[in-house]
Amino acid sequence: MKKGYEKYVGFKPINIPDRTWPDKTITKAPVWCSVDMRDGNQSLVDPMNLQEKLELFSTLVEIGVKEIEVGFPSASETEYEILRTLIDGGYIPDDVTIQVLVQARPHLIKKTFEAIKGAKNVIVHFYNSTSTLQRKVVFKTDMQGVIDIAVKGAKLIYELTEEQKKANPETNIRFEYSPESFTGTEMDNAVEICRQVMEALHITKENPIILNLPSTVEGSTPNGYADQIEYFCRHLPNRDAAIISLHPHNDRGTGVAAAELALLAGADRIEGTLFGNGERTGNVDLVTLALNMWTQGVDPELDFHNINKIKEIYERTTKMVVPPRHPYAGELVFTAFSGSHQDAINKGKMYMEESGTELWEVPYLPIDPADVGREYEPIIRINSQSGKGGTAYILANDYGIKMPKAMHPEFGAVVQKACDEKGKELHNDEIFDLFQKEYRNVCGPYRLLNYKISEEKNEADYMTSVHFTGEIKYKDNEPVKIEGVGSGPIGAFCQAMNKIGLTGYEFVDYSEHAIAVGSDSKAISYIHLKNPQGKDVFGIGVSHNISYASMKGIICAINRDQEDTMRDDTMPGIFDVC
Repeated sequence: MKKGYEKYVGFKPINIPDRTWPDKTITKAPVWCSVDMRDGNQSLVDPMNLQEKLELFSTLVEIGVKEIEVGFPSASETEYEILRTLIDGGYIPDDVTIQVLVQARPHLIKKTFEAIKGAKNVIVHFYNSTSTLQRKVVFKTDMQGVIDIAVKGAKLIYELTEEQKKANPETNIRFEYSPESFTGTEMDNAVEICRQVMEALHITKENPIILNLPSTVEGSTPNGYADQIEYFCRHLPNRDAAIISLHPHNDRGTGVAAAELALLAGADRIEGTLFGNGERTGNVDLVTLALNMWTQGVDPELDFHNINKIKEIYERTTKMVVPPRHPYAGELVFTAFSGSHQDAINKGKMYMEESGTELWEVPYLPIDPADVGREYEPIIRINSQSGKGGTAYILANDYGIKMPKAMHPEFGAVVQKACDEKGKELHNDEIFDLFQKEYRNVCGPYRLLNYKISEEKNEADYMTSVHFTGEIKYKDNEPVKIEGVGSGPIGAFCQAMNKIGLTGYEFVDYSEHAIAVGSDSKAISYIHLKNPQGKDVFGIGVSHNISYASMKGIICAINRDQEDTMRDDTMPGIFDVC
């Protein structure tokens, strides 16, 4: 008995040892054709109504898609109606070509030509299946049988086109033929059927045909598809009279890769959908393809600068949801949870600001979020896997709280503990609340009740002495007077604190900056001490007075180091007047 995997026949590669596509790069945009309104729509649980189709059509036009397959007008009255509405309602710009799909069957072809009357630019796209499997299982015929179907359809299309030209000289009708299931067709047979179709349509290089080569069901690796395209392009007579088009599906999850490699192999055009909507696992995603080009310095000639709006319209009209990890458009694609990633993003952003470079050089972000209408603010997200750099980034970018680097590990540990306890992501406001509770809301056991500072300058030795006097209170005990002298306010205050038994604390560093949010000329001071056991401890102080902010920061650090630390969550916030 065969094992499960043994019942499948693997893809048979083409013998093309001198393939050239691996050495090429994509240097220009292909011709884009959207099949959202046909292939995408037919795959929906609830197909779009007329208004939804009109809105999606307008969106595709705004993006810059110049060829749009609008449906299968011979298949149903609904499809016929949308086409007529687009034509009669004046929805189609002069530089946009609508495309209609039809099987190579005479009665369907005739109805299609009735449906396109009055259109300015139309691609009549006809097809029949050519694969070995379809010939054997569905049509029960040989290759000559499917060639006859295609050629007969092509001749009728040519005749009806000539009649249409006479009746409506302003109508520009172009031809497209798809050997459906191209990837499952012998390449020489695919070439031959396309050759005969071109002959039946009287194709010239002045009026080229679109030969659409679908990966109707993705059955090979992307390089296998590229080999097929290169082989086809090499062996097709009158290659300069054909626009080679791709129609990849995503059954193996490699539709984008297959399309990119097939472009290298000689293709000129791509049919796909927004966000990869379509039958089964979908069509190739035009958004990803286009923005992949953008990130390689190639203009895709499609506009996705407002991707959030496009996504919203797509989700509303199709009732589909763009996954959160979808390239470029997903909710989480510009988000970093990993601590090392957060740190690198932060450093990259600072490097760009400091260096003034015009090149995008931010690790872990292949595209500037601003290029697709996204923002920097949501890039850093915090969970239990996040590091110290991420929390610092959020506090700095959202709240103007620029912690010194030495302080990052301490507060990072506070945030990580909170994440572990909560069991999920922390939002930015929750991180700020944690910062306030950890540092701002410290109110004891020591409190500075009042103080006075005076300065003396000795002209002889250019020395300045600062004298500090004040009162400090421990819990509910009586206030104690303290005094000290130093070369500056911080030094004088530290000496005064030493005199009441708070010895062994070593002043390491401090930094400060103005807080612009919600106040005028308010300063926040960050204090770094080492306690008597050599442990790093930090405190903050906020005040309109810089010296007072530093003193409050020293007391905060000492209080946080006490076993009986006191906190008051009703204290005014950092941005409140103090």
